[in-house]
Amino acid sequence: MMSKSAPRETVSKDVPLDDIPINSTLPSNPSSASIKALNRDPEGPQHNSADDQTRMTVFPDTHFDHNPIEAPQPPDHTVRRKLEGKHIFMIAINGTLGTGLYVRSGQILELGGPVAVILSFLFLGFLTWAVMQCIAELLCLWPVPGAVPLFVRKFVDKELGDTVGVAYWYTYSIGFSALITTSASVLNYWTADVDGFTEGFVYVALPVTLVIINAVKVEIYGWIEVVTGVIKMAFLTIIIICLAYIIIKSDVSSNSSWRDPFTYDTNAADGWFEALMMCFSVAIFAYAGIENFAVSVIEARWPSTSPPITSTSTPYRSVKRTLGFTAFYLPIIVAFAYTVSGLLVSLGIERNNCGLQRLSWLENEECPRSEEDEKKGKFTFSPFVIIARGSEIYGLHNAFNAFIVFTALTCANTNLYVASRTLFGVTRNIRSADAMPRALAWFGVTNNNGVPIRAMTFTALAFCWVPFLQKKETFNTGSDLGEFVEILVQMGSVSIIIIWACLCLAYIRFYHCIHKFDDTLAEAGIYLARDRREHQCNEYPYQSHWQPLLAYLALAGCLVILVIFNGVFLWKRFNVIPFLSGYLTTIVFVAVWLLLKVYKKSWSAWVSLDSAAVEELIRDLNELRDRSLEQPPRVPRSFWVSVKEFFKWQTRPRVEQ
Repeated sequence: MMSKSAPRETVSKDVPLDDIPINSTLPSNPSSASIKALNRDPEGPQHNSADDQTRMTVFPDTHFDHNPIEAPQPPDHTVRRKLEGKHIFMIAINGTLGTGLYVRSGQILELGGPVAVILSFLFLGFLTWAVMQCIAELLCLWPVPGAVPLFVRKFVDKELGDTVGVAYWYTYSIGFSALITTSASVLNYWTADVDGFTEGFVYVALPVTLVIINAVKVEIYGWIEVVTGVIKMAFLTIIIICLAYIIIKSDVSSNSSWRDPFTYDTNAADGWFEALMMCFSVAIFAYAGIENFAVSVIEARWPSTSPPITSTSTPYRSVKRTLGFTAFYLPIIVAFAYTVSGLLVSLGIERNNCGLQRLSWLENEECPRSEEDEKKGKFTFSPFVIIARGSEIYGLHNAFNAFIVFTALTCANTNLYVASRTLFGVTRNIRSADAMPRALAWFGVTNNNGVPIRAMTFTALAFCWVPFLQKKETFNTGSDLGEFVEILVQMGSVSIIIIWACLCLAYIRFYHCIHKFDDTLAEAGIYLARDRREHQCNEYPYQSHWQPLLAYLALAGCLVILVIFNGVFLWKRFNVIPFLSGYLTTIVFVAVWLLLKVYKKSWSAWVSLDSAAVEELIRDLNELRDRSLEQPPRVPRSFWVSVKEFFKWQTRPRVEQ
């Protein structure tokens, strides 16, 4: 190990448990040495050399009765850590590659023209890459349950972190219902004249099937994600190849939008640059979900707590390899696929094609479309299907439509997984005798297979009514109910931008506090800043690029989208639909945050990050990480025992005053 300016204490003393006060800090190195808790795999090699013994760190048990977020977890509040790196990567792939590309690319083309398609996907690609860098660095240090709201809670504000947790669950819960609705609209291409098919099969049978898939053991679920992810990427590759062939060989390329690359929808904007800013906002939906590896880490197969091995072991390097690879390359892969696909779409179809989706609140006199036309079938918003239908390749449009259905359903499956794990991660640490917290704590329990079945079932049912609203008006987003569904979905897109901004702010505060108090923390044995500065890969698993400038750019990009780009829709004329879509989420988010502050009587805007607070914070995060890696034995629980515990708070004896 490289020398440091201050000596490191790599072995902590054994302290009798009775002598450790509640909420006491640990007498261990909270930086590099404590990270070695990640380097222990019961199936890994045993290292018993003298050198290895000097690197061992003892973690005495402590109790957190007054600090619920670090509370020791009973067996029924833990999940099975069985996911491997390939599973985590494919979960991120499935959560990102949804219908945003296949539908929103056409809407962006109609709104801002072909140049806007390219710039929108590139801009959002860079933004997501920057955000992922911030998340990955924190997550590699502390791969803990509920990481997304926890980092905000620890480094920014407690109430803000709680609000982020609710917003994150809402994003993926409403996303699950929205993707079911999208699947129905895509299937309507074939089944418009089949009575009861949408209500009976799409809105009931398919969600139930996805719930069953999510209920299996996580190791099986992980392989389902791998298989569906590989199929999805293969489908996208086939679509790109087919589009390129069509454009080269057929007459469809004569309809290219590049004859006037800066054309735009004059009904929506007064200038091309205004339309471009709108396109940036629309493209968010296509990238939502790219950060979900921060949720799947809750079930990742990281090393367990014993026996200790060296920091250069293969299990330890897998932390950086899995999360680092996903954070660095996934946004690049997605942005490349989206940009190439968008370019091919713009070459294969005109911007003013009547089949492309338009902003629902605008009058479209050039392409009037009635409900009767949609009921005839063969109606689609996807530019990919429109191009395939105009080609000379028999059945290609049906194949493309089937690809999109598969993409929507697999993405919905992943959204249900992410939302349920988010709800579980937020509620698993609740310990309170009050009625409402105890009711919420009911969702923080897993079944005998380690699956948070309660959180998953509630998530699936929370917005199950949304697809039924769309059926009455036959997927016409211009109808009143269609506009309502569109507002709910767009609120999810805005919510993810707010969450990204909060995570960037959390990283900025983390970065500055460890560097500001570098010398002071070093005296306490915390070497995070020095390890990062000296590129100590063994002690500091992942170092993101160009920090803190990159975090500031990502934060600025998120704020510009929230404040300016979402408001561009109102520049030409005010309309209640874009106003609610763009700003209702932000208003509700801020309102919930302020209400929580009033309820908890917390009047400070930020958590204190002085040297003592930072030292305690890092020790707490290390302790939480080490405890989250524990796998206590499970005791089988019957269904009726779970139901009884849910209503147990109602029968608790009242304490006489």
